[in-house]
Amino acid sequence: MAMKYSVILIFSLSMLTQKVLCQSRPELKLIGEVKGEFVYIRPDILGNLFAFTASGQLKKYNPALDSTGVFNEVKRYGALHQISSENPLRTLLYFKAFRTILVLDRFMQVVNKIDLRTAAVFQVNSVAQSYDNKVWLFDEQDAKLKKLNELGKLELETGDIRLLAGINPSPEVIFEMDKYVCLYDAQHGLVLFDQLGGYRNTIPLTGWNNVHGIGDYVLGMKGKKLMGYNFKNRQSSELLDLSSAESQQDEQVLVCGQRLYILGRGSIKIYHLPS
Repeated sequence: MAMKYSVILIFSLSMLTQKVLCQSRPELKLIGEVKGEFVYIRPDILGNLFAFTASGQLKKYNPALDSTGVFNEVKRYGALHQISSENPLRTLLYFKAFRTILVLDRFMQVVNKIDLRTAAVFQVNSVAQSYDNKVWLFDEQDAKLKKLNELGKLELETGDIRLLAGINPSPEVIFEMDKYVCLYDAQHGLVLFDQLGGYRNTIPLTGWNNVHGIGDYVLGMKGKKLMGYNFKNRQSSELLDLSSAESQQDEQVLVCGQRLYILGRGSIKIYHLPS
């Protein structure tokens, strides 16, 4: 999986009210390191970490950074495009080229396989888990948000977003937030639907990277600055400047709770963010 500099944001809600978000240059303390040639990392909400190796293995580490599982069948399904880990008991692996979603349990065992062709869906850039353990995706062929069940059968679809909002997005990420299903496209911003598929609004938060929602906030990166959009007051602001974090252009940086993960050549370094 080709990676440029990116930051994946999985924050605890309390993090947003801590003093670290007001510090332009937080002091970072190294608390651990996982050595290996990794190309992609992703956490879940319990602090477990998924790390995809250059050789095609998907490894799982617990919050103490002990290895707890390995999934060796990635190459069987082609290039891994995305991991959806919002539910720590149920992880989605999306293989875009093969139009296939694998569902793993917490022991890294395959418990389901969804072939998107079952629902006649052929052009999807991002998938996400729903609150009821189903799958959201955006079908770029007909510009509709769709919900599939565990058998890959279509359960719900929206109207054509090109007609509803006059835009034609290619969502980089999809996530549920409160009563909304959110689609983020860097060109158009945050597109909101309700849980029944009704189009609500498009918020022009353009140019952000690796957008994620938690609590009342939508978070994203602009350069090395963490940006936040508060759903309650409808204001966006700069929350944290990570310019002091030593990183290189091709690294992946991730903030989870009070931990900062930096994926570099030969290791994943984990830092503590002060409270």
